[in-house]
Amino acid sequence: MNTIIDYFSTIPSAHRSLILVGGITIFWLIENAFPLFNFKYRRWHHAGINIFFTLTTIVVNFCLAFILLQVANWTVTNHFGILNWLPEMHIGLYALLGLLLLDLIGAYLVHFIEHKVKFLWRFHLIHHTDTWIDTTSANRHHPGESVIRFVFTTLGVVLVGSPMWMVFLYQTLSVVATQFNHANIALPKKVDLLLSYIIVSPDMHKVHHHYLMPYTDSNYGNIFSIWDRLFGTFMILPREEIVYGVDTHLQPEVHNNLKKLLQIPFHKKNKNS
Repeated sequence: MNTIIDYFSTIPSAHRSLILVGGITIFWLIENAFPLFNFKYRRWHHAGINIFFTLTTIVVNFCLAFILLQVANWTVTNHFGILNWLPEMHIGLYALLGLLLLDLIGAYLVHFIEHKVKFLWRFHLIHHTDTWIDTTSANRHHPGESVIRFVFTTLGVVLVGSPMWMVFLYQTLSVVATQFNHANIALPKKVDLLLSYIIVSPDMHKVHHHYLMPYTDSNYGNIFSIWDRLFGTFMILPREEIVYGVDTHLQPEVHNNLKKLLQIPFHKKNKNS
């Protein structure tokens, strides 16, 4: 565990970028060989749109990273946050508890709120417009949503009292997890089901991308599945019945057009669905 802590305490930016690019590449190759759905689409055009949003997410997080660093250092220095208020524990338990809480606030909570607050939904809607979910869809977030999610990640660091190595570890696991559960892959159903008791599996998350309610408002988790099960937002839908997208934006000329996607949050007619 100490080796992991040492590595993530000083992880170079190049390594973090390599993990992101490497993850997309690996899952893209796997889903090309063993696809869940055989999409009829311009794959590189679709990937180009999603990679653009991935790059804007990277830029937003890079520009704001100094805030996260200062906040994490402040919590440790001032012994603030849940982890700093608890009795001393084994480092492995400490790390697991911290990751669970960061996932609750930085992933589940913000995701849940984005579905319930109309203004925030306008930005998150871009993610749901994708009708061809694959691993490139993982970071299909409007730049405005990237800022929103950064705010909640920072809030999580403050409330949890996370040291910076834990923040970097969480972000790394979060990137890989979202690439995995968005990938257009078909795991054996029993394997996927078993995984869903611990982490967010591909089948579990793809229910969230079904185009109709109430499935759209379910399975908000990213790394751990415990929060959906605990808060009653866990739902099951056979993979054969899943239809991707959102019922208000099913036209390809909208959801497959970068300019129109960037403009969606500023159309007042968009509302939560």
